[in-house]
Amino acid sequence: KNQKKYYFNINESKKEKEFRDEVKGFLKQALTPMLVRAGENTTSIFSDFDAAIAWQKILYEKGWLLSDWPKAYGGNGWSLAQKTIFETECKKHNAPSLFSLGIQMLGPIIIKYGTQAQKDRYLDRIASTQDVWCQGYSEPNAGSDLASLKTSAKRDGDDYIVNGSKIWTSYAHRSNMIFCLVRTSTQGPKQAGISFLLIDMNTPGIQVDEIISIDGDVEQCQVFFDDVRVPADNLIGEENQGWEISKYLLQLE
Repeated sequence: KNQKKYYFNINESKKEKEFRDEVKGFLKQALTPMLVRAGENTTSIFSDFDAAIAWQKILYEKGWLLSDWPKAYGGNGWSLAQKTIFETECKKHNAPSLFSLGIQMLGPIIIKYGTQAQKDRYLDRIASTQDVWCQGYSEPNAGSDLASLKTSAKRDGDDYIVNGSKIWTSYAHRSNMIFCLVRTSTQGPKQAGISFLLIDMNTPGIQVDEIISIDGDVEQCQVFFDDVRVPADNLIGEENQGWEISKYLLQLE
């Protein structure tokens, strides 16, 4: 009977209540029956791909997409309370999940490690869905042991020549860009020879094989690289800095 009781004040301020009402009104207006149906049918981290892209475009136009990006790079400047209110109301109203590999993972990577030219080239294209990104991490013999990856990128003048394969690549068949971990050195510890490279999926030498799920749908793919020539300007950070960058990305994921 001597135990202390602790209470947390979760009452919303007047501004937060007004924001919640604004969010509710926007969702009722913006969520079409197709988008709501996609939200209702979401059984994993992914909603229907087309619905997710359509919803991202709506949020981009509204200025409500980038709650985790700095304002200097297009972020909306929301407080933690506003983020929570928005995400909660999206769930209540059955908004579809966003296809967030570009927004949630690659965007912050470019903001932290990218050059100014890379920020200028990619960030708005990520937000606006002009570029749709998939993630090239896992390989047939390098999944949970990611440092064992073998997909190689050898420097050749102003380019890297990429050879190898990535697997379980979500929506590679619907993406026009892929961010990859590639081996640029075999010297020293295996983690020390990995780099982070951006690759256009339309580059000659790339083949995407769809993996058909038990329900007949395609979410995962295997991607093959056969002498794929990638501009060295597509390297994020320094050569052989990929392990550090990938650990930061996994925190975001």
